[in-house]
Amino acid sequence: MMKKRFLITILFAVFTIGVIFSQNINRSKLDSLFNLLDRKNKAMGSVTISKNGTILYSKVIGYSYISDSEKKLSTETTKYRIGSITKIFTATMIFQLIEEGKITLNTTVDTYFPNIPNASKITIGNLLNHRSGLHNFTDDPDYMTWMKEPKTHDEILSIISKYKIDFQPNEKFTYSNSNYVVLGYLIEKICKEPYLKVLGDRITSKTGLSNTYYGGKTNVKKNESYSYRWVKNWEQQPETDMSIPGGAGAIVSTPDDLTKFINALFSLKLVSEKSLNQMKTITDGCGMGLFPVPFFTKTAYGHGGGIDGFASDLFYFPKDSLAVAYCTNGQAYKMNDIIIGVLSIYYNKEYSIPKFILKTTITLKTEDLNIYLGEYSSTQIPLKITITKDQSSLFAQATGQSAFALEAIDKDKFQFEQAGIEIDFNTVRNEFTLKQGGGNYLFTKTK
Repeated sequence: MMKKRFLITILFAVFTIGVIFSQNINRSKLDSLFNLLDRKNKAMGSVTISKNGTILYSKVIGYSYISDSEKKLSTETTKYRIGSITKIFTATMIFQLIEEGKITLNTTVDTYFPNIPNASKITIGNLLNHRSGLHNFTDDPDYMTWMKEPKTHDEILSIISKYKIDFQPNEKFTYSNSNYVVLGYLIEKICKEPYLKVLGDRITSKTGLSNTYYGGKTNVKKNESYSYRWVKNWEQQPETDMSIPGGAGAIVSTPDDLTKFINALFSLKLVSEKSLNQMKTITDGCGMGLFPVPFFTKTAYGHGGGIDGFASDLFYFPKDSLAVAYCTNGQAYKMNDIIIGVLSIYYNKEYSIPKFILKTTITLKTEDLNIYLGEYSSTQIPLKITITKDQSSLFAQATGQSAFALEAIDKDKFQFEQAGIEIDFNTVRNEFTLKQGGGNYLFTKTK
């Protein structure tokens, strides 16, 4: 869903090189990058770069729908589930309500949702910057079993409320989708309208976002995209029922619309300068609906998103009036590396197009995989990973996340290339070591 990412991190390297300004965008090099990703089946999706509200570059690759008998090419108006980028929209509407005097950052949620744990202490501000202590409901161990079924607001609130608080309000930052689901419901209570109507009235109609709305079941006739994972071919992924993510992740959009939205936000067409500054104020790495995105000596503000097999990024460099949006419905290469490539090319940073040299992999029989199967947990991180198989392929699924395919690269060694993950099994000790980003995490079989 629009869950926090551990296994698939979307972080940007911080460099110490001086500021570089782009005079002429290198479209041919950007084309080379995306054409290669398309040709090698490394990604499907769409990217838009705009400056001062004017689109400088736009590119679409891959398909919005794939079946045995049909493939539908994506277009610039293909709509993608944007996951947690929804949170910027939700935060924007909350600040509009604050400016109208209907709530304040210090308003506690007990007035609206008295049954939420610690409701009398949790403020709107705590929800906005993930300092409420509410447990992240998408970490529910059974989440993957009910994510495809419709849920009422009361049912989701009941799921959120069944967990004890993780910490006292404002004690620390912990990303939780529960915060923004509650904020979405709060918007509906105050405005006495469903979220989709408020979104239209307060944001999309004001900024001309014709391809942005609260999503539902995917409709190919409306040019909405399905999501896919690469397992020898692109395989369609299950759909989260959009009654569940709400104000935390239920919007669908296009990169063109997303750049219009964030440009309008930073041009003060949606909120005041005071509100925008509060959204940008960073505490423990998080603002109120926005995260900082460092690149070279520059800093952008935005958010990433992930739901089902979709992933997305939206951010804005205020000093350059530059907006970048990327939405993907299929990825077999690190999304972070694609974004770094896009920014490096735009800012004329030295950058080499990846070569995608074919790596040697090992083909295993289905019976060879049985020794790896089971549920594993770690004392280093609060995450369980279940290893399953499908014929001759091994799959890993972390708590509250979709399963991803593992390639065998050596005896007892597997990789998930797009996230830079390597898993080394020790079948004698019933454990494996997960390696990612320089970290090593030991998991032991529990079932």
